[in-house]
Amino acid sequence: MNNKQTVEVPGMGLQFTTGDMAKFANGAVTVTQGETKVFVSATAATTMRPGQDFFPLTVDYREKYSAAGRFPGGFFKREGRPSEKEILTSRLCDRPCRPLFPEGFLNEVQLIGLLLSADQINESDILMLNGCSAALAISDIPWNGPVGAVRVAEIDGEFVANPNHEQMGMSTLDLIYVGTKTEMLMIEGSADQMPEDRFIEALEFGQQAIQPIIASIEELREKAGKAKKEFDLVKASDAARAIIERVAGDRVGPAIFGFEKQQRAANVQGIKDEAREALTAELGEDGFTDADIAIVFEELQYKAYRKSVLKENIRADKRGPKDLRQIDCEVSVLPRVHGSALFQRGDTQGLVLTTLGPTKEAQSMDGLTGGATSKSFILHYNMPPFTVGEAGRFGGQSRREIGHGALAERSLVPVLPSEEVFPYSIRVVSELMASNGSTSMASICGGCLSLMDAGVPIIAPVAGISCGLITENEEKPLEGKWETITDILGEEDHFGDMDFKLAGTTEGITGFQLDLKIKGLPFEIAKQAIYQARDARIEILKKMLGAIPAPRKELSTYAPRIQTIQIDPEKIGLLIGPGGKTIRRIVETSGAQIDISDDDSGKVFIYSNNADSMNRAVQEIDALCGGGSQIEVGKIYEGRVTGTKEFGAFVECLPGKEGLCHISELADFRVRRTEDVCKVGDSITVKCIGIDERSKKVRLSRKAALAELEEQKEKEAAPAEEAAPEAPAADAPAAEEPKSE
Repeated sequence: MNNKQTVEVPGMGLQFTTGDMAKFANGAVTVTQGETKVFVSATAATTMRPGQDFFPLTVDYREKYSAAGRFPGGFFKREGRPSEKEILTSRLCDRPCRPLFPEGFLNEVQLIGLLLSADQINESDILMLNGCSAALAISDIPWNGPVGAVRVAEIDGEFVANPNHEQMGMSTLDLIYVGTKTEMLMIEGSADQMPEDRFIEALEFGQQAIQPIIASIEELREKAGKAKKEFDLVKASDAARAIIERVAGDRVGPAIFGFEKQQRAANVQGIKDEAREALTAELGEDGFTDADIAIVFEELQYKAYRKSVLKENIRADKRGPKDLRQIDCEVSVLPRVHGSALFQRGDTQGLVLTTLGPTKEAQSMDGLTGGATSKSFILHYNMPPFTVGEAGRFGGQSRREIGHGALAERSLVPVLPSEEVFPYSIRVVSELMASNGSTSMASICGGCLSLMDAGVPIIAPVAGISCGLITENEEKPLEGKWETITDILGEEDHFGDMDFKLAGTTEGITGFQLDLKIKGLPFEIAKQAIYQARDARIEILKKMLGAIPAPRKELSTYAPRIQTIQIDPEKIGLLIGPGGKTIRRIVETSGAQIDISDDDSGKVFIYSNNADSMNRAVQEIDALCGGGSQIEVGKIYEGRVTGTKEFGAFVECLPGKEGLCHISELADFRVRRTEDVCKVGDSITVKCIGIDERSKKVRLSRKAALAELEEQKEKEAAPAEEAAPEAPAADAPAAEEPKSE
């Protein structure tokens, strides 16, 4: 039976619908804006896997090609592995939903989103976020929502909620804001060096903008929501907890305080082994589970990492709340790459490489919902298992690696030069060597150093840092003691309440991402973290500029050089030639790479590491598309043989311009067969000795060209011979002795 219910969000063009599809899901909604529609379902497993000690939340967003009236590309006409955008949207929804599930609820939950219709005007990621919130809110799954999500842009100094693609092209801010009725929950995006004060205003605007969305989801829940089910919450047995706390309770803190990462882990593992022996001795092997040990030790470490910060303002590695770990920077660490840097902060270490290439190397974007169709700056992030001292799967990138790479990429984009100034495609690869917190921020710092080492004329250096949070009262942080901490360790991220990543220049913020483990972040705490991150960022920039104070003036010897020439836009077709024949021939004969601007401006970009090949390509393009695109009588040309006949050879002197070199003009001796002197594809030197006025046929001579070149060589050698003093003749009079004054 159809129990369709629809709710409109006033003033925003958003619409939530439920009851018409997917009745067996715990919750299902369709979110609409314009003609873009996203369906979202929420489903929970009725039972939990035995021994499970973690919460398996899965979010999957998929874009169907049919939504845009298209077929999937390639041999298989079916959607394949998720694209980068689909993965990033899935992560975007996971992070604000996860902290609102009740502690101890470990049944698997799956959120699935499908793009059903795309109008190429409205983006779908915000619809997916709000759809997840609505589907969970109306379902019987225990969840402490709803939340609201909005994209905030800044256009001509004014904030705009949920802009379309055209408006985003004019924006200096791309902020995705997710919050509850009273507090911030998750943010992500980039900005054009936005000052901290203005950034906080944008957050406040986002908090106000989500209120009608939350109200509409609550209205939908009242109309169509299900009563929440009771699920068994997982906790350690009382008997196992008592034994573990007796054995380990007072020892976990001293085991982690003041030690290095690996030693901390080894110390805690030793205590775990003792606890397991005690449990086996007192309860027997069947009297406890691995989950009992994992849960209690998680709680003990949670308390230990927080206790010293809140009571003594000292962290596990003996730093104060605002102290940075030691920073080391080095550039030009690899010999053949275009740019390289090694950035280390504490134990976290990243080797970052930059590669420059022609504009045709830009990555194509197959966006079904509109937006950019390509990007010429790419940042890839790789974190192999050895970075954390483990052996594991090594190969394709995980969702985490894709997400961290995207954060670093959008943090560096605002300071890159325009393609008019620096017409290269740029690829930065962050190869993590060791990880102990904030590897994405290390990738930003190392990426900036690598770009500068490659000679990319960035607008300003960028650094990134992560701020954490330790609270006494998780439900109401401002009612208890709390402390924001700079440059968090991996354990402080795991056992703390917040991971607030902020990147920028000395002028302002360029990239940001907030993840919480508590149910909301008060604005007072957020403001302190933002200003604290700015101070740390400036200190990091000082260290970075000590390694390389400015972008290098010259590119690497191994990087392609570029020359831009302007041709008449009407001659672009002439340069390309039928089926690309002409431009292919110039590339093959010169050895240079040639790109033509897509904007029909007539700009041609020539890339080469070799000056001779660069000059050859420039000469051929200029001869074809410049003013002098005709063969001239008396000029010598380096041409290519395009055909041979019994009476001579046809030679292409200029792109698309050829003439006949008669067999009698091929050499200064009698030639019996044309092929005895040249073959098709050979490069030969010829001179234009005449052009028929009626037919315009060009007569060429290799014999005349070689004779003229030989004569020039003799003339160049003559002055050197004249300069040599001649020996006096035997009967010549002796030179007079100079008279003394």
